[in-house]
Amino acid sequence: MREIGFEKIVETVSRLFIEANTELGEDVLDAIRKAKDMEESPTGKEVLAELLENARIAKEEQVPMCQDTGLAVVFVEMGQDVHIVGGHLYEAIQEGVRRGYRDGYLRKSACHPFTRANTGDNTPAIIHMELVPGDRLKIIAMPKGGGSENMSAVAMLTPSVGKPGIMDYVVKRVKEAGSNPCPPVIVGVGIGGTLEKAAILAKRALLRRLGSSNPDPELDQMERELLERINDLGIGPQGYGGRITALGVFIEMMPCHIASLPVAVNIQCHAARHKEAVL
Repeated sequence: MREIGFEKIVETVSRLFIEANTELGEDVLDAIRKAKDMEESPTGKEVLAELLENARIAKEEQVPMCQDTGLAVVFVEMGQDVHIVGGHLYEAIQEGVRRGYRDGYLRKSACHPFTRANTGDNTPAIIHMELVPGDRLKIIAMPKGGGSENMSAVAMLTPSVGKPGIMDYVVKRVKEAGSNPCPPVIVGVGIGGTLEKAAILAKRALLRRLGSSNPDPELDQMERELLERINDLGIGPQGYGGRITALGVFIEMMPCHIASLPVAVNIQCHAARHKEAVL
């Protein structure tokens, strides 16, 4: 049994949320650079250039790349041979979020659904926990902005619509979202499971590295076709029109009930923020 201290987890979570909000991943930067070369619209090219400049300033000056520093989402893979000492894992994560948003001067966006009263420290974080073999603890910090999250949706489709119906639904959802999620976007798609599992699959899909291929050949082909169809919508960077509406489409799938076809679309803005650490 390997022991990991409470305070180590707190420090790691705090650091990850600050880094995620100030340093855009190199895969995203590369994708935006390529998009800028491919974009046919002069306005679209200018927007993409501004996004790259914004990312540069955020990293160099250690300031948030967007005023919306997100609700704190955390994916955890905990080895079955790990023992947390000095406190509870979930409380360590919550304290890490508190410190990160305080010390990083990040906007606190968590509020009561009815009164809209701010919780004051961006907690509680949304934690997705998975028990895995081994003696390591993997933590992924994912600040999720409200603008893109608001454009996400889950549908219980009729099984008879099949793959074409799923693809039509994904494209329709992006089209309806329009400029609201600050394109170019990344589209996470969850297929199968249950209503809530499809949504988690879609969100987890957003953690994939841009430019990577889906290991399932059929899903990989679907991703390519969906990306082409979405970019043919003409929404363009920040909704000003153009060729590049999305930087990528990522799909995760699992079996579902014979009477159901759950499909979730989780849209991420160009600021695809996530950082991870393995303890």
